Amino acid sequence: MKKIAIIAAGIVVVAIVIWQLTGRSGPEQAGRFEFVEVERGDIENVISSSGTLSAVGTVEVGTQVSGTIAGILADYNETVRAGQVLAVLDTTMLSASVRDARAGIVRARALHDQAVRDYEREQDLHENNLISDAQLSDTQTAVKTARAGVLSAEASLDRSRANLRYAVIRSPIDGTVIMRNIEPGQTVAASFSTPTLFVIADDLSEMEIHALVDESDIGVIREGQSVRFTVEAYMDEEFTGAVRQIWLQPQTVQNVVMYTVVVDARNDRGLLYPGMTATTDFLIDERRDVLMVPNAALRLRATPDMFEVMRATMEERMAELPDSVRQAMGERMGRRGGGAGGHPSGAGGSGGGPPGGMGGMGGMGGGSSDDTSAMLWYLDGKGRLNATRVVKGVTDGRMTEIVRGRDVEEGLQVIVSVTELEEDNGPSNPLATSPFGRRRG
Repeated sequence: MKKIAIIAAGIVVVAIVIWQLTGRSGPEQAGRFEFVEVERGDIENVISSSGTLSAVGTVEVGTQVSGTIAGILADYNETVRAGQVLAVLDTTMLSASVRDARAGIVRARALHDQAVRDYEREQDLHENNLISDAQLSDTQTAVKTARAGVLSAEASLDRSRANLRYAVIRSPIDGTVIMRNIEPGQTVAASFSTPTLFVIADDLSEMEIHALVDESDIGVIREGQSVRFTVEAYMDEEFTGAVRQIWLQPQTVQNVVMYTVVVDARNDRGLLYPGMTATTDFLIDERRDVLMVPNAALRLRATPDMFEVMRATMEERMAELPDSVRQAMGERMGRRGGGAGGHPSGAGGSGGGPPGGMGGMGGMGGGSSDDTSAMLWYLDGKGRLNATRVVKGVTDGRMTEIVRGRDVEEGLQVIVSVTELEEDNGPSNPLATSPFGRRRG
């Protein structure tokens, strides 16, 4: 008797739950859920990052000699040609070095001529056996040394002349001056490293972005991938580019490993300036004019009571089918290995399609065992709870594409969360929860 009483009590509880979920009118039933509509539109999967704009080809113009800037002949944003004079150093000391080198050549040649005459004289003496071989050899060495002195003096003159030419700073390429680091009268020293006087951009109609991408996202970045970006100077305008290169050298920024992705971008209108910060979106995948739902609908965690109601609805529909149809369905489910507890791969649309059992749905909680499918819950045309399995596609983090799903069409109201039920009679117990729980989703 005690066992029978327990079973009877369980039946009563299940009956009450089913009555609460299905026995009321459609509007009252719908009030227990929050709904969103299945939409049709475009969806994109993008990876966002930021980077710095720079000209594709830039040349740093420096000086190989030290001196004082005597004149500047090019300014910011000026277009220059290859060989054009940009600046001139004071040539006073450099010209003096040239004159000193010339004097050194005269001195070295005079010493060389003197050494040759000494050699010729001592050679005659050696032929008459008046000096030894060692003395003649010393004279020969003096001639060669004097000749080396002449060559060294000539090299010094060439060097002084080259330094004098270097005092005139010329542009190595055609381009635009984007930086000038000198002022008239400034002293530049090239003793240890070449100072940068100008930076010239080859062509500002071609820009590049050095964007930092997180190591968790770099695996889906590919060369040639489309990129959209904006700059703060023109927030309402969107620019486009393409991935040119991925640098393998990592950078660690706040304990996060980042990789530099180089993006090519056209600048035909001249709106983009070197140094601007670009907010980039790498287009990983996109779909046009597809069905999509908010991700919350696909993450809904259904309660066990919802599954029980769904099972009861399916059994009701099965009972309405002809015996021949039920028999055929049973045989098909048996061949699939589902039997009465099989999985309803298209469970219960509003058209009364062939439902299966609920056993395959019991542990999902509205999700699925893989990343490509999920369950959508909704109320059919009669206000009855229903669910259907869908295949997911591209997601942008908020909306997800529905690739395939029974009865899923634009405008379908799907459940995103379950709200708490209130008792009809008397105040609700604040410690008790509804069959659905206070809120799920």
